[in-house]
This record gives sequence, structure tokens and C-alpha cells, in this order.
Amino acid sequence: MEKRNAPKNFLARPQANGPQQPINKTERKPPSPISSQLRSYLKQYSRSIDLPATYQQLEAFDTSAPLYDDEGNDTLWETVIYNYIEMQEITKALREIYAILKAGGDNTVIEHLYVDRIDYCSFGNSKPFRIRIVNSRNDNQDYFYIKRADASRIYGLELEHLLSPNRMFYLIYNDTLVEEHIVGLPGDMFIRDWLENNRLKAVRIAKELIKFNERCFVRLLGDMRSYNFIVDITPDFEDTQIRIRAMDFDQQSYDARKKFYLPQFFKENNALVEFCMRHIDTKTAKQYQREEHSIIVRRMKAIDGRLRMLLAAMSQDQIAPREHVIQLRQELANHYENKQFLHCETMGGLVLQSLEHIKESALQQTTPPSGF
Repeated sequence: MEKRNAPKNFLARPQANGPQQPINKTERKPPSPISSQLRSYLKQYSRSIDLPATYQQLEAFDTSAPLYDDEGNDTLWETVIYNYIEMQEITKALREIYAILKAGGDNTVIEHLYVDRIDYCSFGNSKPFRIRIVNSRNDNQDYFYIKRADASRIYGLELEHLLSPNRMFYLIYNDTLVEEHIVGLPGDMFIRDWLENNRLKAVRIAKELIKFNERCFVRLLGDMRSYNFIVDITPDFEDTQIRIRAMDFDQQSYDARKKFYLPQFFKENNALVEFCMRHIDTKTAKQYQREEHSIIVRRMKAIDGRLRMLLAAMSQDQIAPREHVIQLRQELANHYENKQFLHCETMGGLVLQSLEHIKESALQQTTPPSGF
């Protein structure tokens, strides 16, 4: 068996232009159509379902108004308004979608819920609508999103569901994508308000950033700058647990640059990375990398058939230009010192090879040499 190198260390990287050599430009990604093979996968695993409203119906709003936060800052979202008759039909359909998403379609759970606001954002690739649902009995609120379906984003959501510690709840109907709201503190707010908080253990923050960095890189989830991930802070009986998780999957396996799939290289994450470098050493960082690889491999084994079906569809899809695949496969081959990457013809093929690489590396870590 060909020897696989240990993972490149989170802390071991060039220091020119600051610790990160930051990425400044992100190419806007065109949407990718959902292939018949991917639709078969979605149907088999109950992701595809008939819905009472579509993205195209929500686009037919009459007017909109900018939405500002409590401090008067523009949120880049607009609150949209429909005519009275359309609003009645749309809100009824949205309540039913919420029941499908949360309770398997049991409409009795939504009798006391109402649609408080529909917001639209033209800033992101998916141009999402955000639906705010409010409980009339206690004013508790929840959200979900309706977006244009995009094959690349669906692959990102499903890989997150299968290979990370997080479960993703989403539905597909033709070219409409419905996503559950991901609860947590946006990364930029965490960096600004919580990073130096003495109630949080610095080593745990550093450990989670390293593991998050590996989860993104192994499956080629890009553009994880601070406003595209959240930080989940959970009090434990003796301490506080930290989890960083992606909340935007628009840039799944599209960009040509290897660094684009490593959150550590975005300038928006500089403060978080520098904080972690102050609180962790090289040997421990490498230990956390290997731990995360081992966990991913265990997940792969547990859902082997489902993962193979997903990756088979992804390997046939052209979700990125060929020149992106050629550049990235060369950079990954150099990074891992593994020429197998050079034979990959699609982004899906590169994700498959990346997962096979860490599986072989994990096997070598647990298998003693011959003659032992």
C-alpha cells in the first residue's frame, strides 16, 4: 500500500502578509441544475416531496422595503409585500411547508402559528427568502428559508448531514429548496463579542476551529469566512462546549483554489485563527486533525451505501468548470503528495478521492507494520 503522509498542520503555514495570506475575492457561482441521478438519490432518501408553494411564486411580490437591525444597520435583507389575495394564499402555503419541515405534515401543530414576515436577499448566490414564523400564544419565533435549488448546494447540505456531527433538514420540490434555520451565533459576531470571553475555554475554541477546518477541507466546502458559519455555545455540567458549523453551502466544490476550502486562510477569520495559534501547540493541533479524520472515516463506514450513491451522482455532475477541476486536482495532488488526484475529472471525483485518502491514512495509523 502506498504510504500516506500525515495531515499538513494547521499551524505550519507561511507567515508572509500575516498568518493567513488572506483570500480577498470570491467568484460568483452560477447555479447548477439537478441531475436525474441526484433526483433519484433525493427521492430515495425522502428529500424530494411535493410542496404547496414554490420559489417562483414567492418572487412575484409587489414591493419591498429595506430591513434594518435594532441598531439601525442595513441587514442587506428586504421585507417583501404581496397583494392581499396572494398574501393569504402564500402565508397558508408557508405554514403548511413549516408543518412538513418540522412535523411531517401534521397541520394541527401550526394552528396557533402565523407568518410574521417574509424577507428577501439578493446578495447571496441562492437569493433566498427567509420566512419568520411566530407562535401567537407566546410570541416565540422561528425561521426557515426558500431558495432556488442548486445541485452544488444540495451536495453541500447532504455531505454536511452525512459526514459532520450536524443533521441537516431540507426539502426539494422541482427547482425549489426549503431549508431549516440553523441556530447559533454568526461567526463574525462571535469573534467580535465572545472570543475573549473568560467564560469560554480558549483551548476548546482552538480545538473546534481545527476540526471545522478539517471537515470543510476534506469534503471541499468553500467560502467559510466568518459570516458563513455559526458558533453553537452549549453550557455543560462542568464547562461550556463549542461547535462551529457551516450555515452556507453555496460554494460546495466550485472554486479552483485549494486555500478557498480552508477557513484559516480568509482574512475575515484572522482574529479567530490568531487567537487559536496563541493557545495551542503544533503537536496538539495535529492530534485534533487526526481525531477529526478518524471520526469522518467512522461516519463513512456507517452510511457506506448512501454515501456511495451520493458520490456516484456527484462524480457524474459538472458542477464547476473543467479548468477549476484541473487546477484544484493539481493543488490537492501536491498537498497530499498523492498522484491519484490527477486522475479525477470532476469535483465529485475530487471529493471521493479526498475521502478515500483520509480513509487509507486512518487505516495506516491503526494497522501495525508487517512483522510487528
